Amino acid sequence: MSLSSVRAFFAENAPDIEVIVTAQSSATVQLAAEAHGVEPAQIAKTICLRVGDQIMLIVAGGLARLDNRKFKDRFGGKPRMLDAEEVVAMTSHPVGGVCPFGLPSPLPVYCDTSLKNFGEVVPAAGATNAAVRLPPERMAALVNAAWVDVCQ
Repeated sequence: MSLSSVRAFFAENAPDIEVIVTAQSSATVQLAAEAHGVEPAQIAKTICLRVGDQIMLIVAGGLARLDNRKFKDRFGGKPRMLDAEEVVAMTSHPVGGVCPFGLPSPLPVYCDTSLKNFGEVVPAAGATNAAVRLPPERMAALVNAAWVDVCQ
């Protein structure tokens, strides 16, 4: 379901972008970097968080870490990561394949400025062995993301 919803998203919104499915897992930043021949920082990891009653996705560079102070200053509360079941319920994507594409219902998406260090980033594509390659600005535009600076 998840990979198919991502494929449908790209077929409708960006048919020029290919969903890449690899034989090996790309469920972690390191595995994804190895599978796609890029630096770990170039992997665009998607984190599903809750702040109060608000659930959101933060997409950040693979080596970036959330900065609790910056996050609280920007969003007014401390981030809480959703557990694996909640992530699947909100995104339809398994942990390791979470991405801002092909969601069952809209969620606010924020792209961290750590992604702007690269001309191309590699976010997951709804499965633990699927990804896409695209410029970070295009990714943000496709999912109506706002740019934020919430990582170290």
